Amino acid sequence: MQIFDLTPDPALGPDVARHAGHPLTPLELRSFGGGQHKLRPLVSVRGEDVFVLSALNAGDGLSVNDLLVRLLFFIATCRDHGAERVTAVVPWLPYARKDRMTKARDPISSRYVAQLFDAVRTDVVITIDVHNQAAFQNGFRCQTVHLDTCRLFSNEIAARAGEAPVTVMSPDGGGLKRAELLRQSVELVRNKPAGFAFMEKHRSGGVVSGHLFAGTVEDHEVWIVDDMIESGETMLRAARACRERGARSVHLMATHMFCGAEDIGRLKDPAIDTVTVTDTTGRTADLPDLRIHRLSVAPMIGQCLARMHQGQAVSPVLDPSGMTR
Repeated sequence: MQIFDLTPDPALGPDVARHAGHPLTPLELRSFGGGQHKLRPLVSVRGEDVFVLSALNAGDGLSVNDLLVRLLFFIATCRDHGAERVTAVVPWLPYARKDRMTKARDPISSRYVAQLFDAVRTDVVITIDVHNQAAFQNGFRCQTVHLDTCRLFSNEIAARAGEAPVTVMSPDGGGLKRAELLRQSVELVRNKPAGFAFMEKHRSGGVVSGHLFAGTVEDHEVWIVDDMIESGETMLRAARACRERGARSVHLMATHMFCGAEDIGRLKDPAIDTVTVTDTTGRTADLPDLRIHRLSVAPMIGQCLARMHQGQAVSPVLDPSGMTR
């Protein structure tokens, strides 16, 4: 087993390796003129089960495309040098939102990314809380493993909510299934009912509309969940709607965080009590607001890698009840 870390975040890779029970394998990265690079493993990978961890969000002067090409080249290098199996571990999968045509002559970028991974002979792709799980599973010819933060988030809600009544909410129709799965998990962990709510949202030309609100939030702790926070506008809109309907407190939860300084300011709105995110993008260490809670996905990823290497099912890593789904 070899674990290579291509992630700029200095903490995520070592934490994943520690939970996998195997140290990181050394590699060499050299940069050349014109933005070119060379990556190579510093030990033999022949016959090895290789896992390559890479956070593909832009940062440190590198674009999403730069990081994606580095990952693809490194996977191809490992296959060329005899690796038995190569697994790409991509906590956030870029271009996953563009999984269908919404206008004439639109690209289907998620499918093109899948074709790139297939082209370099990737055996398995692991990601976390992808935007559209069906598109992710259907777009790749290789094996896919989809991890989710349901257990991580439900444990966090149970620990912080105490005995207060809880409602789990989706800020738009696209996240209904995600929010419902979290609601069910919260009920299992707390052993008491949890409410469910959602809000209508339509986006056209950058303008958001829709005012339908379903669910009871009055005097409840409301936890609004989504796969990512980018501008924060959708979450803030839902939080204000909850406050108008008498919510006791409003908390945001998202797996992936892509907020700049202006967006962080939006999340400080009085309608929002706390924001809970994970370290999939490696951005959380720089967030100054004390209301932002940070959870690590390293234990989940590390346990998944260990179980895969041992030929075991990964479902126990996901399900809080111990039941596969």
